[in-house]
Amino acid sequence: MSRAFDYKKEYKDLYFPGSAPMLITVPPLQFIAVAGSGDPNSEEFQKAVGLLYGLSFTIKMSKMKGDQPEGYFEYVVPPLEGLWWIDGDGFSFAERDNWRWEAMIRQPEFVDDTVFAWACEQYAKKEKAADLSRVAFKTFEEGLCVQIMHIGPYATEPETVARMESFMAEKGLINTFTEGGKHHEIYLGDPRKAAPEKLKTVLRHPVKYAKT
Repeated sequence: MSRAFDYKKEYKDLYFPGSAPMLITVPPLQFIAVAGSGDPNSEEFQKAVGLLYGLSFTIKMSKMKGDQPEGYFEYVVPPLEGLWWIDGDGFSFAERDNWRWEAMIRQPEFVDDTVFAWACEQYAKKEKAADLSRVAFKTFEEGLCVQIMHIGPYATEPETVARMESFMAEKGLINTFTEGGKHHEIYLGDPRKAAPEKLKTVLRHPVKYAKT
């Protein structure tokens, strides 16, 4: 049996940065995404995550229904990702009520609008109470970014972000949050299973070179 394609292992530059900040150019990638607002511990966010995994595994297991899309290959469902921002300036890790977010899971290259529509139809048949109105299939192009691996609980992320900001200052870079850029997290650990001090989360900020 051939080995399932694992995006984390095949694209280590995107999913396994080191413990020091690094510069990377992220290519256009396609995702299933759900947008919302408020605290990530909310029921709304958990429902969004459930939808993402439900649709992603519907596509992955399409071969079992005889509806395998053209170009299908065996693969591991990529990790959950999250974009976080607020309307206006002053994003704070401590104040979550004004957060806006977009939860996302990357999709294989064979997925297109037709495959996505099919997955939504199939999932709706199985989960009749599911609200798919806010689910979207999109291409996300992040471009030039600074990223780092954060190890530890989510509450200590500000310490790691401070290291990213110091690196940016040294390199003459600034984030693009005022131009639509967003704080980006890729969750490589499951908080339900892993000890908080062992959680691994990729932190990524879109940047540009400051004008001189």
